Amino acid sequence: MAIKNEKLKVGILGATGMVGQRFIALLENHPWFEVTTLAASERSAGKTYEEAVGNRWKMDTPMPNGVKRLRVLNVADVELVASSVDFVFSAVDMTKDEIKRIEEEYAKTETPVVSNNSAHRWTKDVPMVVPEINDDHFEIIKAQRERLGITKGFIAVKPNCSIQSYTPALAAWKEFEPTEVVATTYQAISGAGKTFKEWPEMIGNIIPFIGGEEEKS
Repeated sequence: MAIKNEKLKVGILGATGMVGQRFIALLENHPWFEVTTLAASERSAGKTYEEAVGNRWKMDTPMPNGVKRLRVLNVADVELVASSVDFVFSAVDMTKDEIKRIEEEYAKTETPVVSNNSAHRWTKDVPMVVPEINDDHFEIIKAQRERLGITKGFIAVKPNCSIQSYTPALAAWKEFEPTEVVATTYQAISGAGKTFKEWPEMIGNIIPFIGGEEEKS
């Protein structure tokens, strides 16, 4: 019996932003996945990826040749984007309500959605997973599919950067039954990928507390 060796076709929602660019850089020459579809806002739709990004490529490595000439689709054209992929990574820059809506629209086309966004982290039937620690949480997808009326699609999210950093250590210590943990995080100046050059007012500025982060943890 022949072994199927085809790569999974991946779409990236929000491909022109900082996180979308990171997905593209990480997936270059990946043994399992091939980036075949890029989607972004209406202002980028119709352009090649290279044209849409212009001088805003933020990665240390060059833009992969494999994506430069891909024509960017409108992320709102859900059926069109979903028809060409096996699943999507979501990194769209929208309001939380808009993100929830569009990610569910993609899931309803029977497309799995792996989201880097925070919008669905509080949705009860959407698993928030660090695979090495709580892969059993994927079981809740059954309830999500029942709610959305689908059979193959789903939404799964990752936790925020702080949580995914220290939970592996906590999982390793769990058997020793620690009674108190003090976690201190040192954040980047912007999750949107801004630098001191682009945000000069941050130079010399100190923000010791960021509201909402403790509740997330």
